[in-house]
Amino acid sequence: MADETQPSTSLAHNILPLILENGDNYGYDDRLGLREPNNPDAGRKRIIVEFGSPSIAKPFQAEHMRSAILGGFIANLYERAGWEVIRMNYLGDWGKQFGVLGVGFTKFGAQDALQQDPIAHLFDVYMKTIALGRKEQGTIENMRDAISTGESQGHSMGDMERKLKSLEANSVGERAREYFERMCEGDEEALSLWKKFRDLSVEKYRASFARLNIHYDIYAGESQIKDESLQEVEELMVEKGVSEMSNGAVLVDLTKYSQRLGKVIVRKKDGTSNNLTRDIGAVFERDEEYHYDKMIYVSASQQDIHMAQLLKIIELIGRKDLADKLEHVNFGQVVNNISTGRGTVKSLDDFLRVAKEKVYILMGANKAKYEQVEDPEQFADILGISAFMVQYMASKRIDGYAFDTKRMLSSEGDSGLYLQYSYARLCSIVREADIPPEHLEEADLSLLQEKHATAIVQRLAQWPEVFQTIFKNKEPATVLTYLWRLTHALSSSYEHLNVLDSEPELKLARLTLYSCVRQVLSNAMRLLDLTPLERYQTRQP
Repeated sequence: MADETQPSTSLAHNILPLILENGDNYGYDDRLGLREPNNPDAGRKRIIVEFGSPSIAKPFQAEHMRSAILGGFIANLYERAGWEVIRMNYLGDWGKQFGVLGVGFTKFGAQDALQQDPIAHLFDVYMKTIALGRKEQGTIENMRDAISTGESQGHSMGDMERKLKSLEANSVGERAREYFERMCEGDEEALSLWKKFRDLSVEKYRASFARLNIHYDIYAGESQIKDESLQEVEELMVEKGVSEMSNGAVLVDLTKYSQRLGKVIVRKKDGTSNNLTRDIGAVFERDEEYHYDKMIYVSASQQDIHMAQLLKIIELIGRKDLADKLEHVNFGQVVNNISTGRGTVKSLDDFLRVAKEKVYILMGANKAKYEQVEDPEQFADILGISAFMVQYMASKRIDGYAFDTKRMLSSEGDSGLYLQYSYARLCSIVREADIPPEHLEEADLSLLQEKHATAIVQRLAQWPEVFQTIFKNKEPATVLTYLWRLTHALSSSYEHLNVLDSEPELKLARLTLYSCVRQVLSNAMRLLDLTPLERYQTRQP
């Protein structure tokens, strides 16, 4: 960290002009992304960050939200370090659930509802179809019991057995299996409906993630892994003596290397591949297409074993070079205590709507200030999302935590609302001072003698080193800890570093200091995908 014994005026003369000169780039080191540190002409390294990765037609879980927020931060981090970043959302867009959807959409689907909100509607169709399947299964089990009882008593159960076979053949489960089988065989009608589901869902995801300032370069998915890639992986496993047959399935025994890794199936008895095999195939395909130097997977710690198995198998089949490029950035479990009057939180939009509604409640406590907001819809959206995202990033990655709505809405403690208030107050001071930005370079920084000015300058000087730290630990909580310390120093300074009522030279010096704080706050907040608000009209009563 910066030397706290260094005189404030000397440090101020070094740091504040540097912030003014570099602006949005202050604190970042794009040399970290060079293939050759001393030769920019050699090009930049390329990284794929896979994050978010929800499954279409299934609930958007808290772990998907944390993956999206953390992954967006990591992508920003590498971009600011000079890497070429490819942001990838690897969707769960293949599997039997699409057989369930194909069967269920004819009964429960509606084209208008699908167009309006595809993710919510497909989830609704999926759940209704699953419920119908469970009801049918209950009837089937009851008939099986009745047949067994009747036969044990010597009764002829032929009619009931025929009814049972008909029920089984026409059950949701059997029809879903057949529908997905048609998809796998390339049936045009089945694939056309699946493609429509996928395309509309991706379009909706793009819009929803954009509200979080998160964008993706690629929406990939399980469906896009080529059969040739899977075949290549399986042939390598056989060639290297890695896989073996077991009861009709193909498995890899990793207990030879670690009991923790266990024995893992790579091809099921019915001949279909599983997630692990497809993930290995994806590693090969992405290497061939993107020639990445590194690939990071951002997912919950529950995926630790899966990722360890993935890396070990890739190493065993002779591609340690690829395994060494892969990294799993994990995070702890989130207990979702978020409730909504409309029922279960089942989509990304549900999460964002709840955050917005909570802010509206807070704004309603002071209607006079609420009426001053130029665009209350956008204001509540940005503020709610800021509060929401900070909650997800405030703890260390690996720590599990329970989501706390009360803490999320606090504008007095370390929260997203407090950050926004701190930034907006600085913007207000800059506006009221009414001094053109180009005049800041003329400030006499030797006038910044107060200990509160010294404390702020020292914090500003620490930002480049903080960036180096977070590039290594990938902890958004480290950024937030820095922001809390900076905003606390800022808050305690206002009483002692008055800008508006000071003499012109002192006014300019102090305004320069606060303008630099505003710049660094903006840089750090944007690294976290937060949109800094220049006006803040809401405070708790």
